[in-house]
Amino acid sequence: MASNNGGGEEQLTKMAELSKTLKEGERILAPTRRPDGTLRKPIRIRAGYVPQEEVAIYQSKGALWKKEMASQVGPPGYDPAMDTKPKTKSAKRNERKKEKRLQAALEKGKNLEAEADDEIKKEDVPEEDSDHGSESVKSLTSQMTELAVSENPVPTSPPSNSVQASDADAPVQDLDKKIRALKKRRHQGYN
Repeated sequence: MASNNGGGEEQLTKMAELSKTLKEGERILAPTRRPDGTLRKPIRIRAGYVPQEEVAIYQSKGALWKKEMASQVGPPGYDPAMDTKPKTKSAKRNERKKEKRLQAALEKGKNLEAEADDEIKKEDVPEEDSDHGSESVKSLTSQMTELAVSENPVPTSPPSNSVQASDADAPVQDLDKKIRALKKRRHQGYN
């Protein structure tokens, strides 16, 4: 094994010789040191060479077009600067009216909340109106408790004439007939 000093000088002389024979556009990467202390050879890079890591990844025209379309604000050919027009007097006036209405609605909402809070506080004191409201609530809850869910739907009104009644029962009867026929076939196959 050669000493590090002698090996380093050899590398430098080789690099000097290589640099003399370089063509236009070529370059030399200096020797690099390995973890164990030895030096790597100097590397000559040809003119126009691009390392693999720096080569741009190929993208199809469609992918490039998608990226371009995503970066646009509106449809193709849309120019937002052309679209903005100075507002007329009536447009400005309408805008102010809208703002006033929104502000009034917000204030009204706040007032309603305050009134609702007052009503909650007044709940302790019974009034005639609150009794009427509670009666309607009680009747509604009693009607809801009377409701029941069953597997078989109960018809609420009888059919108006007998032709409609027979038509309504026909699909049920046909279904029953088919079920009986299938059961019969199954039992015949086992005998």
